[in-house]
Amino acid sequence: MFADNHIKRRKSTRIMVGNVPIGDGAPIAVQSMTNTNTLDVAATVKQIEAIQAIGADIVRVSVPTMDAAEAFKKIKEQTTIPLVADIHFDYRIALKCAEYGVDCLRINPGNIGNEQRIRSVVDAAKDYDIPIRIGVNGGSLEKDIQEKYHEPNPEALLESAMRHVDILNRFNFDKFKVSVKASDVYLAVGAYRLLAKEIEQPLHLGITEAGGFRSGSVKSAVGLGMLLAEGIGDTLRVSLAADPVEEIKVGFDILNSLHIRSRGINFIACPSCSRQEFDVVSTMNELEQRTEDIIDPMSVSVIGCVVNGPGEALVSDLGLAGANRKSGFYINGQRQKLRIDNNNIVDELEAQIRGYIKQRIDVKAV
Repeated sequence: MFADNHIKRRKSTRIMVGNVPIGDGAPIAVQSMTNTNTLDVAATVKQIEAIQAIGADIVRVSVPTMDAAEAFKKIKEQTTIPLVADIHFDYRIALKCAEYGVDCLRINPGNIGNEQRIRSVVDAAKDYDIPIRIGVNGGSLEKDIQEKYHEPNPEALLESAMRHVDILNRFNFDKFKVSVKASDVYLAVGAYRLLAKEIEQPLHLGITEAGGFRSGSVKSAVGLGMLLAEGIGDTLRVSLAADPVEEIKVGFDILNSLHIRSRGINFIACPSCSRQEFDVVSTMNELEQRTEDIIDPMSVSVIGCVVNGPGEALVSDLGLAGANRKSGFYINGQRQKLRIDNNNIVDELEAQIRGYIKQRIDVKAV
């Protein structure tokens, strides 16, 4: 099901962020960024590990000072997931992070000083074989571009991006990816559409500063969904004023909804009504919490009555259709003799989910 999504990906070159391929048809990588103080090594490592555990492919870390660069060295030594160093203005920080094993540098070449300084960073990227991410943001465009366009628009973001791209091209460096983020959905989407036609390098998608968990998730789903459905995008970050772990969950939910990439359980659940034979909302809340550790892709439908329950179960790996006292249970669309007690739904469904996964693993191992 997930391979047949009818989305034709935009052709792009490939770069490697650590051991993660980006572009040229590689799976769209999901990433987040730490929000701890980088100088607090223990707290930052702990957050990186939590982000990694939920399925992230890449984690970005802000490195604003030379002291933070020294902390980054210790963080890198204690983690295994590819790390991107987010650096602004001071080229020396980029050089240090390259020396300390960073997997990608997030810089804007035009913001780190004169041509000699830019060349030194590009040379370091070449020497250590690490890519660069150009990160353009609608809220921090160059002064002359702001004056030219008066307000952010797609053309302004594109001009800023191409200014930085041209710098890297002059230094014969092509291992880079580009983002043109904005907090406005239409502005970001328009900029990415323009950029996709101008360069062949991978694109990093994001709706920047999208907002809190609910509003930010919606804006990101709409904006990123529009682009992904058009085949644009090679890696993404959902930017939320929330726990970075939630960014990874939402990112995979977006990819899963478009049948682009599946990780963990895709729950299909009814919003519930007076026909429900059990409390669907509380059941789903607890079931999602209990199964967050599951990374195997599968679909589970939890429907509170027999109106839509059997139909959803037909297209799910596991399905539940609510009925009086005991609900109908389906495996691969087939109704089972087993009926699940409505008073013990969460325990029994969790057991069935884990048993189903184990059986699939055992079959593959044979």
